[in-house]
Amino acid sequence: RGTSSNQRPKRPLTAYFRFVMDNRSAFREKNPEASNTELIKKLAGAWKELPASQKQVYEEARKTDWKRYGEQLAAYKAQLTPAQAAALKEERRKQLARRRSIRAKRELNLLGKPKRARSGFNIFLSENFQESEGNSPVAKLKKLFDTWQKMSASQKQPYLQLAQDDKVRYENEMKSWEAKMIELGREDLVRSKRQRLKKKPAEAAKQTPTAKAKASSRGKKAKLKKSEE
Repeated sequence: RGTSSNQRPKRPLTAYFRFVMDNRSAFREKNPEASNTELIKKLAGAWKELPASQKQVYEEARKTDWKRYGEQLAAYKAQLTPAQAAALKEERRKQLARRRSIRAKRELNLLGKPKRARSGFNIFLSENFQESEGNSPVAKLKKLFDTWQKMSASQKQPYLQLAQDDKVRYENEMKSWEAKMIELGREDLVRSKRQRLKKKPAEAAKQTPTAKAKASSRGKKAKLKKSEE
């Protein structure tokens, strides 16, 4: 209680990022029309061409700050109770999990993974959201959800058909995409492999007591029949 990971000492900047922070304003003044991406490319190029002696200045500053960071981190951890340390560890684990998830999604976008198929309700929502009544997005969503719930099967059918068509589109695009991923050596992104890995332990635990009893009974009957013979 009263302690947050925001209070944890911040890790020092790398030598490269120190260079970027020191020179970004000057590069912006020289290149006012450049986008942020273009500006970073220019800074990265300047860093590559920077003499080793000048890079060493930034590296020495990093080492000094890193030493100070180690001392501050030790002092920060020393004042934590076991409960606070455990809570902060869990908070850190969740942060890292979110970052991994974001990186994974970004990678899939870069690799051109097809967008998932939309449901009938999602299609209905996208077509009617702008014109829906409500003072806020949440209010509009609630209004449309209530409307969807009251619609008859015949009224929903056009949206459900569009959803079915979109599902066919998704499956076809995924097959092509997964074939491309296999060619690139990224079998880990192919659904069938992941499903097999998940399915094996699940199948072992899937057998219910009733199923086990039936299997045992079949085994006993087979033994009895063999003894009678």
